[in-house]
Amino acid sequence: MGEFFALLTAVFWGGAVILFKRSGESLPPLALNFFRVAVSSAMLLLTMLLMGQPPWRTVPPNDLLLIAASGIIAIALADTLFHASLNRVGAGITAVVDCLYPPLTTIFAFFLLGERLGTNDLFGMVLVISAVLLTTRATPPTGISRPALLFGLLLGAAGMAALSLGIVMVKPVLADQPVIWVTAMRQFVALAVLSPIVLLAPSGRSGIKSMFSNKKALRFALPGTFMGSYLSLMCWIAGMKYTQAGTAAILNQTSMIYIILLARIFLKEPLSKRRLLACLLAICGVLFIVLD
Repeated sequence: MGEFFALLTAVFWGGAVILFKRSGESLPPLALNFFRVAVSSAMLLLTMLLMGQPPWRTVPPNDLLLIAASGIIAIALADTLFHASLNRVGAGITAVVDCLYPPLTTIFAFFLLGERLGTNDLFGMVLVISAVLLTTRATPPTGISRPALLFGLLLGAAGMAALSLGIVMVKPVLADQPVIWVTAMRQFVALAVLSPIVLLAPSGRSGIKSMFSNKKALRFALPGTFMGSYLSLMCWIAGMKYTQAGTAAILNQTSMIYIILLARIFLKEPLSKRRLLACLLAICGVLFIVLD
């Protein structure tokens, strides 16, 4: 059952990335991320209430600080960088950059948690980084220059670094607190941080206005949020709970395949030999890391 949920995670996330790319054509990254966090926070709160879990728990102050920091870094910052990168480089290249998540998580776990860093981990990292470097030679999306492509890749890599750091720092809290509660609290903190930023930033205010005035943007953003920030998240939790973490990680990473295929079908993104080779290197790298 856990393997099934892990595969569903990849499917839902793959579909969500395509929808986010379409909604990002008319919405700035900050506004889109704020919308995602606001809607998913409401969904998670409703889920907690239906599950009989109170929104507030008595937890140590240090745990609350870790949860808050994780929400700011891994959601408010990382997801905004993700959308900025996705808008610039396209869904197919983003799928390759996303594979930086396993090696970066391994590195942060080594330094922050003292987890082992083996030979397979190092070799896998080299393969994934090689895949990302190979995408720098990929054909940029229409209307995007090569410098803009490189900048988009840097944004994506920074987003993956922030996501990995945010996940690793909150891992000790997960040993003592319910996963769904920690997940919801991280969303609430991110929402609290993003709200004043969106209100103060001109692009944020204009983006929120266009969100509700532009039916096309809302048509893509709402289902994308439901699939990527709720269904995918819930399936990820179930997959991690009911199967081994390594197995779940491998199946989660198959989202790359769905993203590339869907990007080719719905976004008409090119599927070159260079991009396919980068995907193969990235998948091999992930396998080396999670199977170590």
